[in-house]
Amino acid sequence: MTETAQRDAVPGASFRAATVGTAGPVRPLSSRPAEHTVVLGDTVSRIASAYGLRTVDLLAWNGLNWSSVIRPGDRIRLSAEPGASATPAAVPVAQTTSTGLTHTVASGDTPWSVAQAHGVDVATLLAANGLADGAVIFPGQTLAVPGSPSAAPTPAPAAADASQSVPTAAAAHTVSAGDTVAAIAAAHGLGLDAVLAANGLDRSSIIYPGQQLVIPGAAAAPAVQTAALPDLGLDAEQIANARLIIQVGRERGVPDRGIAIALATAMVESWIRNLDWGDRDSLGLFQQRPSTGWGTPDQVRDPARSIATFYGGAADPNGTATRGLLDIPGWESLAFTDAAQAVQISAYPERYGEWEQQAYRWLAALG
Repeated sequence: MTETAQRDAVPGASFRAATVGTAGPVRPLSSRPAEHTVVLGDTVSRIASAYGLRTVDLLAWNGLNWSSVIRPGDRIRLSAEPGASATPAAVPVAQTTSTGLTHTVASGDTPWSVAQAHGVDVATLLAANGLADGAVIFPGQTLAVPGSPSAAPTPAPAAADASQSVPTAAAAHTVSAGDTVAAIAAAHGLGLDAVLAANGLDRSSIIYPGQQLVIPGAAAAPAVQTAALPDLGLDAEQIANARLIIQVGRERGVPDRGIAIALATAMVESWIRNLDWGDRDSLGLFQQRPSTGWGTPDQVRDPARSIATFYGGAADPNGTATRGLLDIPGWESLAFTDAAQAVQISAYPERYGEWEQQAYRWLAALG
């Protein structure tokens, strides 16, 4: 992996901290304790999600900031005042019915993409299959798909006809140079399989600039993203890729600091864009090089896969051929820049640290 030419002109932007809630299964107020004792693997955002709270509130109540580190045994207050009732974040309605559907895992599938393809919540899918948060799934594995009575994530207008199944003209995407089906799906908050199925494609299909793709179930989500752009300094493509970086990190149990490192690294390497060019054979979000073992050109340009290889660890698609962040001994205690550099081996390592604060703000707003 090498430094790319575009790093000489990294875009600058002003940012404002956002306060977006983290979705998760809400515990009833009556069963919510006043404090949570941190255990191994906890992060502030995971704790907030577990109790149906906003990460930003949990930080404020405990005098923490986005770069704070929590350790096993620490006690995290779950309300503004001892004994006060916390206001839960907006979350999907719990899904409990079963349809008897199954999904056979294909190469590149993740719990998140499978859940999105079937319109169910990731936590619900994991629970239905007896899987823990961060579980790894394998090609050929059969997953039970629970019912999704509240699968439509976007509020419909009062006059909308729920029986309509034909997408409107707005529910389409015109392919641009550099687009991939995975990136398009992520931009619309959908799973890869859902977009492939809606267009009669499979994972080996090639798309072309100018081609029209149907976006199943598209509604008002893009308008929500557009409203956030002025605050984040990111456009729709960057927002989609940043969300995917966060989602893959969440699925793999990566702490917030590791996800922030991935976001900053992607900004330095590619402006958080899935580039089809770079220095020598460098490609994709992290400018990974096929010639140095990061995968085939198509694999390196698969956003979800490239993100997974950046994180590395036990579920690394590259196995031991490359070394991701989780494979760096003691990466958690390294300086922000040093942790990113240990994976990237860049000619300009100091640039990663320049994006640290912005990365935490993106994580707060999008994660």
